[in-house]
Amino acid sequence: MTNALTLPAMGGSLESYIQSANSFPVLSQEEETRLARRLWSHDDLEAAQQLILSHLRFVIAIARGYKGYGLPQADLIQEGNIGLMKAVKRFDPERGVRLVSFAVHWIKAEIHEFIMRNWRLVKIATTKQQRKLFFNLRSMKRGLDTLNPHEVDAIATQLGVKPEEVVEMEKRFNGADVSLEPSSDDEDDRFTPISYLTDGNEPSRIIENNQLIQLREKGLQQSLESLDERSRHIIEARRLREKEDTATLHDLADELGVSAERIRQIEAKALQKIRDAMTTGA
Repeated sequence: MTNALTLPAMGGSLESYIQSANSFPVLSQEEETRLARRLWSHDDLEAAQQLILSHLRFVIAIARGYKGYGLPQADLIQEGNIGLMKAVKRFDPERGVRLVSFAVHWIKAEIHEFIMRNWRLVKIATTKQQRKLFFNLRSMKRGLDTLNPHEVDAIATQLGVKPEEVVEMEKRFNGADVSLEPSSDDEDDRFTPISYLTDGNEPSRIIENNQLIQLREKGLQQSLESLDERSRHIIEARRLREKEDTATLHDLADELGVSAERIRQIEAKALQKIRDAMTTGA
């Protein structure tokens, strides 16, 4: 479905994209139900496109809540749009729920997965409970001070994780030197849209620079040299430049003459290769 749809381009400025997305009218419940039934019953791509375009503004609003991870806003929006497309494809108009209420979980899930793939270049949370801890710990802390044992136990109980996992995650957020190895008891490395997300609290600002330096010291350069020239260029342009010079998916798509989705695929594959090389070489 996604290949046949035409969405506003991000080739220009982010501001112009946002203006374009906000120009599409919000559908009434009756209009939404009518279009969703056309899609559900007849696989009507025109109906799907109208549903998606009318909800782009909601993706932008959700993506703004994830500015603190140091990733380009345009990329967060694009990942959220992928989640919106998946939600539209799965939306059942007969359940009596508005599309925006159903789609928010899919939008957040795609953004969360994008952050987890790219933040610090390593897996820092492997189980669903640890992911929930990752996205909620900072908002649950009352201040900047280190958690005391009572607070650690309370958060661990509320989120269904071990107290030592709360302590370790807090150390990661504070830039402490902790193991980069993924947990050996990883039961499920895939995201499910509803099982671990919580509503209401936006993640707080997290700093990645200290961990990135550690990764470089542990052989990042050697891992980069194992990549082909195009993959290495994409990683360097998107992950190893100063924040203000970081290239977006669309910047590289224009430069290399391929689609933004193809750039995202190459980047994901290269990041996995780097992670694998660093894990085996540790």
